[in-house]
Amino acid sequence: MDGRKKKGLFFRYLIAVILLLIMIFPYIYMVLTSFADWDQVDKKLIPTDFTLKSYQWLLGGGEAVIPRPWLHAFFNSFVVSAGSTLLMMVSGVMVAYALAKIPFKGRDTINNFILFQMFFPAIILLIPTFLVIQRIGMYDSYWGMILPKALSLWAVFMYANFFKAIPDTFIEAAKLDGANDFQILFKIVLPMSKSITTVIFLFLFMERWTELLWDMLVTKSDSMLTLNVLLSQMFGPYGGYPGPMYAASVLLTMPIIIIFLIFSKKFQEGMQFTLK
Repeated sequence: MDGRKKKGLFFRYLIAVILLLIMIFPYIYMVLTSFADWDQVDKKLIPTDFTLKSYQWLLGGGEAVIPRPWLHAFFNSFVVSAGSTLLMMVSGVMVAYALAKIPFKGRDTINNFILFQMFFPAIILLIPTFLVIQRIGMYDSYWGMILPKALSLWAVFMYANFFKAIPDTFIEAAKLDGANDFQILFKIVLPMSKSITTVIFLFLFMERWTELLWDMLVTKSDSMLTLNVLLSQMFGPYGGYPGPMYAASVLLTMPIIIIFLIFSKKFQEGMQFTLK
């Protein structure tokens, strides 16, 4: 490799490193500031005095007379996020397989309707959905938070595009061996879709984990509060505690980061397909 190529490669790596630092610095700042002494929060770019005060304040329930159920709220968030994500993936897989591999009358119309619906923000259905949940007796319950999030049109769209790329010869051979559509889906198609499944799972779980508006609207008792709702209530009356807010942001992102690190390889493979 001549000197000109080495110099060009060096500058490429340098630019990549600089861009990477720009992207991750806000998170590094958030983590460092969450451990910073309150006198240095948002006053120093890189804190020098560190303490666990922000986390102790947060886990202790803040300044509330009665400590808030932080651990139970974390459990609620996990149950709601896992339940909603599971239902969205199961419904997405089944609907997408039907649209991609089972010919029936009106299939193109349904495909077009799904694309049409994806252009509308979910907030326009917020009030009608809330009224339905209230009238059927699911207000302030796990089901009230989970069922309205049981179908993701984005997941259907992603799965359908992936399933269309799977050769029909696999499905035809399985049918000749006597397999039905459910067996083909769960024993042949899904095992071939691990990479895109990882991408969909991570995005759906992340979206549901960070949900605030719906959970705030459909819950009222402390026993049903999710982590996001609890934190919004804690910081509502207390605007002068930026340290604990950084700590709360770190705690909220930790499950997503851990899950991403576990499935990072499959996530990269799935993203390569989506970018083709």
